[in-house]
Amino acid sequence: MDFSRVERGEWIAILGGLLLAGSVFLSWYGLKVNGAVGDVTGPADLTGWEAHPTMRWLLIAAALAPLILAWIVANDHALSWPRGEVTMVVAIAAFGLVGYSGLIDRPGDSNSLISIRFGWVLAFLGPILMLAGSIMRQNETGGRRRKPPGTL
Repeated sequence: MDFSRVERGEWIAILGGLLLAGSVFLSWYGLKVNGAVGDVTGPADLTGWEAHPTMRWLLIAAALAPLILAWIVANDHALSWPRGEVTMVVAIAAFGLVGYSGLIDRPGDSNSLISIRFGWVLAFLGPILMLAGSIMRQNETGGRRRKPPGTL
């Protein structure tokens, strides 16, 4: 295992993954006096862990993707796809989940009574860093070679 092989793109993606994993335990939503999410009524602060019983596991799994990529790079494993590609797809999916849950469909009775807190902002930033790092990894290694038209 040689961590000198891990380049800047992987380190940025790892930072994004750690940010995403840590933000799940921070306050995502603030409930006003009349707000309600499940059994919790306002005023209260809810973490991503409390507000999203299913999505929390998906986000924790997504946060592991850059760590797995760094392990693959450090051990110099051969892959049948360009390194960083799966991390890129996972980051886009996590970005969609976090964005949808905070911008479009917040949990609770009335979206006007639920405000976004700093933990959600960090959770939104985590997949962006994961995506940026995996794109940098693609650019550092050359990614896929383009083929001429008409060839498979």
